Amino acid sequence: MTHAVFRLRSARLARAVKPFRTRGGPSERCPGCRVMHSHCLCTLRPNVPTRAGMCLLMADIEPLKPSNTGWLIADVVTDTFAFGWARTSVDPDLLTLLADPQWQPYVVFPGEFVAPERMVTALLPAVATEGHPAKRPLFVLLDATWSEAGKMFRKSPYLNHLPVLSLHPEQISNYRLRRSTRADHFCTSEVGALCLALAGEPHAAEVLDAYLEVFTHHYLQAKNQQPVGWEDAAHLRLRDLSFGATPSL
Repeated sequence: MTHAVFRLRSARLARAVKPFRTRGGPSERCPGCRVMHSHCLCTLRPNVPTRAGMCLLMADIEPLKPSNTGWLIADVVTDTFAFGWARTSVDPDLLTLLADPQWQPYVVFPGEFVAPERMVTALLPAVATEGHPAKRPLFVLLDATWSEAGKMFRKSPYLNHLPVLSLHPEQISNYRLRRSTRADHFCTSEVGALCLALAGEPHAAEVLDAYLEVFTHHYLQAKNQQPVGWEDAAHLRLRDLSFGATPSL
């Protein structure tokens, strides 16, 4: 199964001047989940129908990183779009998506860095008009390191007309695959789950949260050359949520 992030990764690899190398070598990783073949979790991949969509604007090498969690969003949410970010150019397909009348895009970014008139903390009312259904929320996530995301936000003028959604979660991040000096910095998958919950899709949010936990377990167990705990709490939770999935449309 391929999705937007998989295709973006393939296109980025095709443009690479030299091979992108990760520990263990790319040949030892499953192309479907990016974990070592011995710890593959492709059979656990969930998919939940959602009304909300996700648009991942990804820093240059982010699609190539095995630890990237935007990939998990694309696994779970069918209407996930992914585009590479560049300071001097913009993908015309991204502009077409942002202008599509079926979507109401929101740039997800901390409100402390945003002009008050652009910031929202809840979704705008979805109102159907004659001949036009209510717009679906489209969350634009800047998939990058914190410093890269700030640059992307400042240097993407085509996003300036969009409302900025500022999230205020009560919990701290549980992400363990990359280090951050701040507990309130969330990985992309965690942000996606928060957005789904805000959009009134709690089941999809829970599935994505559980999937991140299982992915993290497989990734770290492979890194440490330890077996997978197939019957641990994380796997059982994901299994229960996936088998009980119901459309939220």
